[in-house]
Amino acid sequence: MQIPNAYSRKKPACRIFGFLLLFFFLRISNGIAQTDTIPPAYQPFDLEEFYQRIESLLEEADEELDYAELFEELQFLAQSPINLNTARADDLRRLFFLNDIQINNLLAHISKFGNLISIYELQALDGFDLETIEAMLPFVFVSEDVRRRHFTFDDMIREGNSQYFLRYQRLFEEQRGFSPIDPEELETNPNARYLGSPYRLYTRYRFTYYNNVSVGFTAEKDPGEEFFRGTQPHGFDFYSAHLLLRDFGRIRAVAIGDFQVQFGQGLTLWSGLAFGKSSDVVNVKKNGLGLRQYTSVDENNFFRGAGATIGFGNIELTAFISSKSRDATVLETDTLTHETLAITSLQQTGLHRTPRELEGKNAVDETIFGGNLAYRKRNFSLGLSAYHMELGAEFRRKLSFYNQFDLSSNTNSNIGLDYNYIFRNFNVFGEFALSENGGYAILNGLMMSLDPRLSMAIVHRKFTRNYQSLFSVAFSENTRVANEKGLYVGLNARLTSRISLSAYADHFTFPWMKFRTYMPSRGYDYLLQVNYRPSRRVEMYARYRVKNKPLNTREDVIIRYLDDAIRQNFRFHFGYDISQSFSLRNRIEVVDFLFGTRQEKGYMVYQDIRYRSFGSPWALTFRYALFDTDGFDSRIYAYENDVLYAFSFPFYSDKGNRVYLLARYRMSRRIDLYARLAQTYYTNRNQIGNGLDAIEGNTRTEIKAQLRLRF
Repeated sequence: MQIPNAYSRKKPACRIFGFLLLFFFLRISNGIAQTDTIPPAYQPFDLEEFYQRIESLLEEADEELDYAELFEELQFLAQSPINLNTARADDLRRLFFLNDIQINNLLAHISKFGNLISIYELQALDGFDLETIEAMLPFVFVSEDVRRRHFTFDDMIREGNSQYFLRYQRLFEEQRGFSPIDPEELETNPNARYLGSPYRLYTRYRFTYYNNVSVGFTAEKDPGEEFFRGTQPHGFDFYSAHLLLRDFGRIRAVAIGDFQVQFGQGLTLWSGLAFGKSSDVVNVKKNGLGLRQYTSVDENNFFRGAGATIGFGNIELTAFISSKSRDATVLETDTLTHETLAITSLQQTGLHRTPRELEGKNAVDETIFGGNLAYRKRNFSLGLSAYHMELGAEFRRKLSFYNQFDLSSNTNSNIGLDYNYIFRNFNVFGEFALSENGGYAILNGLMMSLDPRLSMAIVHRKFTRNYQSLFSVAFSENTRVANEKGLYVGLNARLTSRISLSAYADHFTFPWMKFRTYMPSRGYDYLLQVNYRPSRRVEMYARYRVKNKPLNTREDVIIRYLDDAIRQNFRFHFGYDISQSFSLRNRIEVVDFLFGTRQEKGYMVYQDIRYRSFGSPWALTFRYALFDTDGFDSRIYAYENDVLYAFSFPFYSDKGNRVYLLARYRMSRRIDLYARLAQTYYTNRNQIGNGLDAIEGNTRTEIKAQLRLRF
């Protein structure tokens, strides 16, 4: 069987990365002056401190995303902290838990009263309580040691940071796709088994020099993909490389290789990670950072080419071009050249384990060019974004009643206007976007600090059913920016120094049909959370959330109607630091799911034990969890600690228990070893998963091992 010519079009990664390095050396060796500060010595940073914030962001996602970008950004900021006395608004926006009102108040205070002497001066500013300041501590510092820095290649080698990762991951149990099969049966059905080995292999190198330079590469092989043989003679299935330069005079940013683009509120042009609703109910505004490096392993949703941002005072101009191949479901190919002529969908999984999956690998060329023109001041910005996309094959989407307005053309253009204005403790923001077919999307928001103890956010959005964009990630209930109207109100109140309350209400309407919803529908989402922190060692919260998104009835009827799908979650979480080294976390969560006349219930309870000591090379995290749910609809998600820059966010369904142990051993200042063992045991089933991923048995055990070198 012949595999299509996707591989013949793929550029060798070594040539791309070689070009990046050459440009890197030639550009930087000239030495460019820039005002900056010398940060303090790097202190080890523990992502555990952001456990609740990170989990709150992750649990709102309805699809599996790669969150390594979030963890990496936090770790990078801990290694290169920001001097508050010289920071710009864009620098502070990298701290995802700060909003623009807080940032504006900080910059206005420094402008009026001069440099800070201590970070705890922030307690006198609106929006900065002790909890927020403590969250900032790993990522910022206060210093008046500001000097002119002329750096050269020698400076970068001496002061830069390099990190190399190698990660191995696999399941102990045998999945059907890796089990023995009769050769005659495999010849008859070549997709009956995976072609490659059952392990996942990930490697990455990244060099950073403050926030000015980032260069690196990433490579990954998924379970079931071949490695240095067969369809993968060059080793890894996915290669990525990037070079990003920032803040070189008028040149605000230069990106070469793989990169991301983020502007406005995500209606027109946004790639990479973005968050929506969470228990941090007031932080609803996106802060687009323009051109960013790409270090993730999503094999389709990124840009490959070059881009640059140039500043002229308060005006910034960004332009970029991207050209790469991406996965697609092939409908028609040229019989002579094997070139793809027509596709039915763009794939997202990045998995190439069987001949059928390999047929869609790099099946269609994607060319994108666009840019952004922005006017920025401290409390006001206005931006105009636009891009044009073209696919190298005809796009013939399989249309149905519910998706007939989705993009089904090989070209598309989008344009959008975004704004942001801060007046005292009020922040108004929004974006209007228009697609080539006349569809549009509008989002407007208001964040306000009504009192040092009370803040509020309001977001209104309207996305027409025919708005089309493949690069939109906005605040919404749907995963796509289309076919939605909604109004969100969030409120955060600090009742006492120890008790705070967070709540939001979101009402949404879908004016047209959706998948599994064959008529217009409306729903709601409410959350109420009370946090209690009686001391620095003890924190707890109670949460109630109810959400209703109607779906097609499961009744056998001629005319489909909608039934309410109401999901209620009750959670109580308790955390206690026994000492500086040992801490405990406990949680119980109960779920009730009602769909028509069918009801599912379930619960999950876990116990975490954590050991961390900066004086010891060892760090350990252990969890034991029990769960019992009536089915998939009553599943419960819970964030788990993982090896550095990886993440685990599994759901608990059916009946059983789950245990995991995460260990980190610091061999030296430059070498860290990580190991993670996780096992789920089911008491009510003898098969886990389905298809080629099925395991015959009632246990699923996963091992991860990772090496990190810093030099």
